Amino acid sequence: MFKGQPKGLFALALANTGERFGYYTMIAVFALFLRANFGLEAGTAGLIYSTFLMLVYFFPLIGGILADKFGFGKMVTSGIIVMFLGYLLLSVPLGGGTVALVAMLAALLLIGFGTGLFKGNLQVMVGDLYNEPQYAAKRDSGFSLFYMAINIGALFAPTAAIKIREWAIGLGFDGNAAYHFSFGVACVSLIVSIAIYYAFRSWFKHVEGGHAKGEKAQVVDTLTPEQTKKRMVALFLVFAVVIFFWMSFHQNGLTLTYFADEFTERSASGIASMPFNVWNLVAVIAIVYALFSVFDKETSQKGKWIGVGVVALACAYLVWQYSRLSGSIAISAPIFQHFNPFYVVALTPVSMAIFGALAKKGKEPSAPRKIAYGMLVAAIAFALMAFASIGLNTPDVQAAAREAGMPETLVSPYWLITVYAPWASPSFPR
Repeated sequence: MFKGQPKGLFALALANTGERFGYYTMIAVFALFLRANFGLEAGTAGLIYSTFLMLVYFFPLIGGILADKFGFGKMVTSGIIVMFLGYLLLSVPLGGGTVALVAMLAALLLIGFGTGLFKGNLQVMVGDLYNEPQYAAKRDSGFSLFYMAINIGALFAPTAAIKIREWAIGLGFDGNAAYHFSFGVACVSLIVSIAIYYAFRSWFKHVEGGHAKGEKAQVVDTLTPEQTKKRMVALFLVFAVVIFFWMSFHQNGLTLTYFADEFTERSASGIASMPFNVWNLVAVIAIVYALFSVFDKETSQKGKWIGVGVVALACAYLVWQYSRLSGSIAISAPIFQHFNPFYVVALTPVSMAIFGALAKKGKEPSAPRKIAYGMLVAAIAFALMAFASIGLNTPDVQAAAREAGMPETLVSPYWLITVYAPWASPSFPR
């Protein structure tokens, strides 16, 4: 999986991991922050959240146009700077008045625009690494590794958001002001990201693009009008699919976060509490990768023994963690957002092995069929959530019961944990 990849992949993946860590730290608490800090209704907070995401997905179009003129590398650097300014503005506690609301909206505009400059152009650079013949066959596995790296950042983000907020409250800040410290984490992560980018720039500088001052970009069109038409039709069909995918995926920071906050049990004990510790999930990931190393025919004998050792240490760590459990732990709503990246990271080698084996037999499903399977599984997951919601109070009744100290209708956290699993499917259009 890691062999034969261009080394520029790992540098760009790590740079993106830092940026995504900051982004998902913000997303983990953003909808809750809007309601708590500004007293917004759920629908109004959702409108702001969804408008921000619209900007995140629209601005890459502008970023691509600018990259054609100035090069991918300059846009990536500019994007990090613009995002940093946005997160910095968002991290300043200005209260809950009009000035704070305007500043927050301005910050979202900067973050959205900066993301548009950074994210798409960095991914194009990753793709261009595989234009060289010796790497062409590794393109799909390379993007799987790149996406896995993104999810490593996303895996730790919810825990970081929760812990930094708890730390701020411990220092005496009120609950609303403490949210801003979570946003400040994103500023630090971007500094790390740009440091990685420039430290290893020599590994991928050849794909940064751009041209000398006064030189016009040259566009070479080798496609016939008929070929262009077919590709455009295929592109718009993909658009029609991914719209629904991302519409469902981004419920993790909105409706599913609301559900976790209002209708899910707020504590867990015993073995049921272990999935809410991110380091326990890291141990499970280590076991998965070590087992693949042990059973990989290309792994040396020494490598196999190292894999066995990693499995033993990870299992011992989980047993030790279990032995230390006492009483129950509080479950914060944002923590549920670490389950999807966990599944992605843990299951990436599994999916790559399955599709690799099918490819050798000539039975690997086509990309459209994979996408169809993935969307079907996601639909089943949401149907499962609908089933879990039967008999629950309405949000207004639930809030009234909570304020009055009356019993609430709450469900097991394992409903949400289960729902996040389908989004880890390699079938989804990333």
